[in-house]
Amino acid sequence: MLAKRIIPCLDTIGRNVVKGTSFVNIRIVGDAKELARRYEREGADEIVLLDITASEEGRGTFVDVVTEVASELFVPLTVGGGIKNIGDVRRLLKAGADKVSINTAAVENPDIINQIASEFGSQCLVVAIDVKKRGKKSWEVYVKGGKIPTGIDFKDWILEVEKRGAGEILLTSIDADGHLSGYDYELLECALNYSNLPLIASGGAGSLEDLYKALKIGVDAVLAASIFHFGTYTIPEVKKYLKEKGIWVRLD
Repeated sequence: MLAKRIIPCLDTIGRNVVKGTSFVNIRIVGDAKELARRYEREGADEIVLLDITASEEGRGTFVDVVTEVASELFVPLTVGGGIKNIGDVRRLLKAGADKVSINTAAVENPDIINQIASEFGSQCLVVAIDVKKRGKKSWEVYVKGGKIPTGIDFKDWILEVEKRGAGEILLTSIDADGHLSGYDYELLECALNYSNLPLIASGGAGSLEDLYKALKIGVDAVLAASIFHFGTYTIPEVKKYLKEKGIWVRLD
């Protein structure tokens, strides 16, 4: 059994880390390089860096920002936002990313999942899935930074991305994001029932209990932003709590 991972998320616009609520009402919370360095010192298992306006604005991910952040880190760095093709992936990996995360590109051209997995290996490919609830045990996939509904049912999509060679799923509830009231646990359970891929829970973490509940359900990692950015908890506090609750985490 692998240790459960605690992953701070840096949503960026330029070099600024930002945070919103349900993907809107964005505010600046800090500098990407400085926050990444701080979270590594605290014991983050990985860091996710997402350029949240790249796809919506139709541009590529800021490679220079990735280079700056990656130069400060020894823990794995996952980078996403604006990736359109294999060339983008190659540039980001060369800039220092360990994994890439794709969302909009995967929906618009599902073959890119196969292409990335074939050329670079599934281990470096995270497919991010942003969803909104639309009924009982039913969620719709959204793209372009959570702005555009696709009409695609989440359960169908998670099966397809697994079949095409994704290495991991980063699953975000847009409804819960930034509300600090807990992950969408029904969504997480559904994902675990439908897919065998490693699952990162995202959207809604507000307390230590929220993280514990998600990990207890069976996700492989919990991603959080607000609770770290605004000083509610430190990563050592999170890991100490989880260890005391019987969750296996890596302690420095």
